[in-house]
Amino acid sequence: MRGPPVLQRCRWAESDPLLSAYHDEEWGVPERDSRALWEKLMLDGFQAGLAWITILRKRDAFRAAFAGFDPAIVARFGPADVERLLADPGIVRSRAKIEATIGNARAYLAMQAAGEDFSDFIWSMAGGAPVRGDGITMHTKTPLSEAISAALKKRGFKFVGPVIVYAWLQATGIVDDHTAHCHRR
Repeated sequence: MRGPPVLQRCRWAESDPLLSAYHDEEWGVPERDSRALWEKLMLDGFQAGLAWITILRKRDAFRAAFAGFDPAIVARFGPADVERLLADPGIVRSRAKIEATIGNARAYLAMQAAGEDFSDFIWSMAGGAPVRGDGITMHTKTPLSEAISAALKKRGFKFVGPVIVYAWLQATGIVDDHTAHCHRR
């Protein structure tokens, strides 16, 4: 007697049940909410140099520490908040990444004040619809992630290099990079 069929996933999502659930329920799902896009970009910035599973395991603590990633609140964080965050064992305690997140909240709000919706801005750079990879070639950056990175840096964002941006584009479904054998493709 055979059991239920085993779902085929992108290889990176097979090593841990939390990664599998994230892959099956969130990764690659097109996100159009500006605040949610900003939150995910901030988490990808914190992931730089670390494994994504580390950030995923700490995501709830990050949300608590950063006021639900509400840019209007985070933008008002000051030196006392930086020290509070540096003492929080539930998050990645990197002064540079914490200060970048606060600055990025301010950059996000500056875009809003200038009439630039974060989601519309990002999606327009991608042509308005998910960019579908071939399911075989795995990139770490692309001309699109390089262009978005440069545009974000021009607006004052930090920890948004082309590799971080590409991982974020994949996570938010702006780029569909599920592998050819994956059940989500």
